[in-house]
Amino acid sequence: MPDGRGEFRHRRDTHVLPRSPAAPGRAALALTAAALALTVLPATAEAVPGPDPLARYQQQRLTWKSCVLGPQDTTGKELEQSGARCADVTVPLDYSDPGGRTITVAISRIRATDTDRRVGPLLLNGGGPGGPSLGDPPWVRKAMKDVAARYDVVGVDPRFIGRSTPLDCRWPTGSAWRGAGADRAGFDRTTAFAKDLAARCRANAGDALPHATTRNTARDMDVVRAALGERRISYLGYSYGSYLGEVYTTMFPGRTDRVVLDGVIDPDRYGPRLLRGVERANRHALEGWASWAAAREATYRLGGTRGEVLAAVDRVRKASARTPLRLGDHRLGEHVMPMVVFNGLSQHNDAAYGDFAQGMRDMLRASEGQRVTPSPWLAGVLEFMLTGTDSPYGSAQTAILCGDGAAPRNPEVYWRDVQRGRAQDPLFAPVTHNINPCAFWDRPRERPTTIRDDLPALLVNATGDPRTDQDGARTVRGMWPSSRLVTLNGADQHAVYGVYGAPCVDDTVNAYLATGRLPAKDVDCAAR
Repeated sequence: MPDGRGEFRHRRDTHVLPRSPAAPGRAALALTAAALALTVLPATAEAVPGPDPLARYQQQRLTWKSCVLGPQDTTGKELEQSGARCADVTVPLDYSDPGGRTITVAISRIRATDTDRRVGPLLLNGGGPGGPSLGDPPWVRKAMKDVAARYDVVGVDPRFIGRSTPLDCRWPTGSAWRGAGADRAGFDRTTAFAKDLAARCRANAGDALPHATTRNTARDMDVVRAALGERRISYLGYSYGSYLGEVYTTMFPGRTDRVVLDGVIDPDRYGPRLLRGVERANRHALEGWASWAAAREATYRLGGTRGEVLAAVDRVRKASARTPLRLGDHRLGEHVMPMVVFNGLSQHNDAAYGDFAQGMRDMLRASEGQRVTPSPWLAGVLEFMLTGTDSPYGSAQTAILCGDGAAPRNPEVYWRDVQRGRAQDPLFAPVTHNINPCAFWDRPRERPTTIRDDLPALLVNATGDPRTDQDGARTVRGMWPSSRLVTLNGADQHAVYGVYGAPCVDDTVNAYLATGRLPAKDVDCAAR
């Protein structure tokens, strides 16, 4: 879902869209509109008669090399220290024309050390869409504990993301997502903004846009599998990565071993308007944070009760609608202020709560006319939202969402939904129901994948997840009766395994990765 400035350094935020400044690695998190009549490509290469047109990709020899790109490459150095090597996998830009233009997908690998009990490769996707995962193997191996020795842990930057062949629309922002504002004039501004972003993509990356889809990312995954010389892969996907896992296992049945989906997306809700329906979970998370901040009133001075803290947030919202707030070199107006709040909610821990509280304190002081230099977390979100520094991230994220499913094209549909939602939640609903560039995108070339009706996977979700809510996990659990659901109760947390620090969750996932056997029944775990 729409996230802020992606993957900063002290905690992980696997996004389903707003990409928030938060992560121990460089990962990222995701958005349903019905597809209309579309041209359908072959579901898999196997559907093409005669010699396999993908043979040259599947049989390619990978050249493994150092992951370090230069002296400032922190990700590469972390990979190097963990024993990882990197390679570029060549894939077709257009799977309907495998003899045409090619692109590369960047991968990293830390090889299994317990070769006698080796399971195989574990491919990773940290979310987004738009999030890189090449840098994830070191921290995932740490979460896996002893079982890590039995896997080749493989990080993948999906097509057009990170170190893979890029897609950059040259945007003045890292995110397409905005609040609709307080009135029709504000909504019209965001409509013009979304239309302009779509036009920039068409002008600067038009040749790549039709091929930026989850189905093509899944096809790339299968080329990676084959190029690694493996018959099957195991998979760990967070947030949007859960949807990618659902698509891959449907398109390529029989090619997965152990599958873990954390932060589970209901495939019927996935699409350009995925955020609709998460208002309640985000309000719950905001209230939980407000209680935390109120207990630390002496530090953050936002109010001594939950109600007082929430009132301070609302004062900032209303002030930003009157006049943009001055925060260092940035001006924070009504369209971006709700995104700052949205980006502050996904990680249920003191460090994340403290960053958000300090950022809210900065905004409150600015709303009172004070000159403010934003704290590091807030400065990161503002840079992400208000400059072109992370244009490639937002470009790829939006291209995937718009390429995966069609969105309503009439702005009045969004305006009506914003107005209806605003009555219940004036902060979040104008974000979750607002128009985005997909309203001005070319129609997708393929229909969305109809997800298979059963898979023996291990599903993980927190009850208060503000990105991929618990209802989605329950829906997928119902679709897949042979799967099992691990629920973290009492946490407003997005991404649990190896991130939140719940031994009950981590041990359950590791036992499955070690044995291949799912728990006998669903598992309930308590938050810290």
